[in-house]
Formats: sequence, structure tokens, C-alpha cells
Amino acid sequence: MTPSGTPAQYFDEMYARAEDPWSFETRWYERRKHALTVACLPRRRYRSAFEPGCSTGMLTSRLAQRCDRLLAVDIAAAAVTSTRRRLADQAHVQVERMAVPDEWPAADARFDLVVLSELGYYLDDAGLDLLTARTLDSLEPGGTLVAVHWRPAVAEHARGGDDVHRLLADLDGLERTAHHEEADFLLDVFLRVPPAATSVAQAEGLR
Repeated sequence: MTPSGTPAQYFDEMYARAEDPWSFETRWYERRKHALTVACLPRRRYRSAFEPGCSTGMLTSRLAQRCDRLLAVDIAAAAVTSTRRRLADQAHVQVERMAVPDEWPAADARFDLVVLSELGYYLDDAGLDLLTARTLDSLEPGGTLVAVHWRPAVAEHARGGDDVHRLLADLDGLERTAHHEEADFLLDVFLRVPPAATSVAQAEGLR
């Protein structure tokens, strides 16, 4: 996806062959996975969210309903165009072309939600280390990191989804608060600590 992993040309070629190369708009698998991703968000609303690797914006459109501001980026110009068209009526959503993790939002940008969906396995070791470091630096204390990745081996992937989630689970500064596992994908929710992580019920005074 970047100089730290799968070349940008791969994604440009994918979008040149099909407007929706991964069938995000038509597959029930993708629609269900996106719904689960948003349903797992522990807060009702987020102030400022970041979604790198937004592709055609199907997940972006769901995230937009839960965020006051949302920055969605992708390295592929066709993906950016598609997402901008899809979210054209959402003034609080900004869509930009960006080669994550080598490029990143402004140094002073802070988010209370970062969503890494189907991104980490495209990166080599150095790229994944940079992605996680920049994610941690940008995530506010108590902020939410959601990661969701395909598990089966793919020739174009630098690693499996399980490897990405093992690395995230081992990072200092993150505490996993939710874990969803299926044969096809993993979905994990982490909170940036400190402060100490609290459950949704605890946050609402139920325990």
C-alpha cells in the first residue's frame, strides 16, 4: 500500500479493473463485517476519527454516523474519488489521498477513534511498526482503536491477519476490551491506556 509494503501500483491496477474490486457494495460478508465493526465501538459518539485505507467508503459511511469529524484516506486515487462521491453530503467527513503509514495526518492531529480495517497485512515489518507507532501517538488517552483483518493467506499480503492482531495485543499502551473471532476474520477493540480501561457498562454506571 505504501513504500513500506505492497506497492501503490497494485491498488491502482485493482481499481482500474473494477470500481469495487473487493465487492464491498454487494457481498453480504462485507456488509455484515462492517456492521459488526461499528456495533463494537464502545462509545455512542466520537469527536474525531481517522480511517486509513478507506477504499470505496462503505465502512466510512457507517462510521460517519457515529463521529463529529472523520478523516478517511487511501493511497488509490480511484478509491478517494469513490469515497468522496459516496460521502458528498456529509460535510463533517474529509477524504484525502495519503500513503499510510509513510504519510500521516499533521503531527498535532489527535483522534479518539482510529479504525484499522484490512490494512495491516499489506505492510512489511518496518511499515507495520511505523503504523502502530503513529497510531499510538495520534490516539488520545482513553481513545478507541478498532482493528479488523481477513485471516486466510493471500499471496499479495505481507503477513496474515492473525499476525497483525498479535502485534497489536502485545503493544504497551493498549488494552484489549473486546475480541471477536471467526474463521474468516478477527475484530479487536483496544483502548489507549492510561487511564485505566473501563467497560461500556462501567462507563454508564451499571457496575
